[in-house]
Amino acid sequence: MNREFVAAFSDAFLNVMPMLGITDVKLENQKYFEKQIDASGVIGIVGIIGELTGNVFFAMGEDCAKQIASYMMCGMEVTEFGELAQSAISELSNMLAANASISLSEMGTTIDISTPTLMNGEFTVSTSYSKVICLEMRMEDKPFYIYLSLEEK
Repeated sequence: MNREFVAAFSDAFLNVMPMLGITDVKLENQKYFEKQIDASGVIGIVGIIGELTGNVFFAMGEDCAKQIASYMMCGMEVTEFGELAQSAISELSNMLAANASISLSEMGTTIDISTPTLMNGEFTVSTSYSKVICLEMRMEDKPFYIYLSLEEK
């Protein structure tokens, strides 16, 4: 996958999180996986169509999701991952994918994004494509993963 496509998604995280008030964010590592993602906690899945096709998975532990939801709700304490917190993380998935979409458009690559699907629990996801890039991000003291299962048309 093109390095600029990958950068659009890591940059989206690095740009959007400070807008929410989360300033301690960074890209820690980049890994490659084969078709299968094992995750626990919360995952937002966004479909991508256009000049790139596939899915982007935004994965985090439930504590991370509650902390992000708290920031998104102006500091309101989030003690359980209920409807409000779920809505906030779905919106975060949408914001991250939209920000990456804008960056890609500025590079001349047009994509459309789906409405995010949110899952919570322990699961294994099989991706559409055999190569998956995982961007290991860090938000304050918590890991946040962006899995890219995309192919260029």
